[in-house]
Amino acid sequence: MWDAERNESPLRTYTRHQGEKLAEQLAADGVPVAWGMRYGSPSVAQALCSLMERGCDRIVCLPLYPQYSATTTATANDQLFRMLMKLRNQPAIRTVPSFPDDPDFITAVASSIREEQVHAPQPFQMVVASFHGLPQQYVDKGDSYLAECTRTVAALRTELGMDESTLPMTFQSRFGPTKWLEPYTAPFIAGLPAKGIKRIAVVTPCFMADCLETLDEIGHEVREEFMHAGGESFTLVPCLNDSPASISLLEKLVRRELQGWL
Repeated sequence: MWDAERNESPLRTYTRHQGEKLAEQLAADGVPVAWGMRYGSPSVAQALCSLMERGCDRIVCLPLYPQYSATTTATANDQLFRMLMKLRNQPAIRTVPSFPDDPDFITAVASSIREEQVHAPQPFQMVVASFHGLPQQYVDKGDSYLAECTRTVAALRTELGMDESTLPMTFQSRFGPTKWLEPYTAPFIAGLPAKGIKRIAVVTPCFMADCLETLDEIGHEVREEFMHAGGESFTLVPCLNDSPASISLLEKLVRRELQGWL
């Protein structure tokens, strides 16, 4: 899954494509786009500098996390604000809020599930919505992540005509001894064949782009556990990545925040 030619991860590839395609959509309005990563290159600081060097004094920051968490959306903004603290002449900044049940987001994710079903030899018995995990204590202290994940799944169930039994919510990537949000994805899915659920799809609507966590942890490790336990078919629904629906959603979110600036 690693891009050997560019020597980069899928996350970097898709994020770059998202930035480039969004720039094409906004070019007619003279709005440049730069992309940056919290833990990678180019950094958020480099993205900010590149926009300022092009004369931008009003900048929209779009954290690519559909559901808010202090560990994701907030830290992406924090990286931007840390850079601003070093400037003697700061640009005006608007940050885009999370979009857990935005109609365009839900429609796009639901469509991706339907598309995978069309290509599957038999109907899915269950679609598991797996979200990145979070320590339970974070939610207990006020993090809204769980509530926003719940909103996403509720909207998906309505859009797809499914319920809790056919579209459950789980949480992946748990590590360490502390209690994390439950149920945990890996043991939940590994236990399905014993209950007669042997044909499933897994969707990860907490990510806008596929990464090692979705492609390897879910696409390989969880798949192997499920098939070893007696599963018959396992479909990993791709993230929205740089699809037309994804770029359209990003453009809508950005244009909403650009009102009054263009």
